[in-house]
Amino acid sequence: MKTLIRPAVSLFVLLSAVTGVVYPLAVTGVAQAVFPDAAAGSLIIKDGKPVGSELIGQNFTDPKHFWGRPSATSPQPNNGTASGGSNQGPLNPALVDAVKGRIEALKAADPDNKVPIPADLVTASGSGLDPHISPAAAAYQIERVARARGLKAEAVVAMVALNTEGRQLGIFGEPRVNVLKLNLALDALGA
Repeated sequence: MKTLIRPAVSLFVLLSAVTGVVYPLAVTGVAQAVFPDAAAGSLIIKDGKPVGSELIGQNFTDPKHFWGRPSATSPQPNNGTASGGSNQGPLNPALVDAVKGRIEALKAADPDNKVPIPADLVTASGSGLDPHISPAAAAYQIERVARARGLKAEAVVAMVALNTEGRQLGIFGEPRVNVLKLNLALDALGA
């Protein structure tokens, strides 16, 4: 029996060291060298301090900011540890009530806006953490943001255009606007 236990324990220790220490350190080192921004969480730095990530949405409610997609995470919005969709179907009364409440909030923030509300402003993403909105969702909010900031709508349209990302590799996905980057650009413009 001793002849079987010693090789088994030795192999266990060796494989634990390789798969639990050497391999993760090697992958982390390569990621840090090849993709340093992504390996660090795609953080957005302002004045030497991280203010968020390009990959995780933030909850903006001030009328002078663009609002992102609603978050399905709890107990607080955009909680990365609670990522996941609401799993509510289109006939679920809770989803219907949530969408109605979001529509009312958007209309209360900009009562003169008669444009149809884009779906991504009233429905949560699959992860509940989406940092992007569609260009249509950004266009819906331009007048409110311009009015709240005392800017001409054309200036805000230009900022939205500057912060609109195209399709990945020109063919994958849809054009999108990173809400945090756009709001930071507008804050810098106002400063």
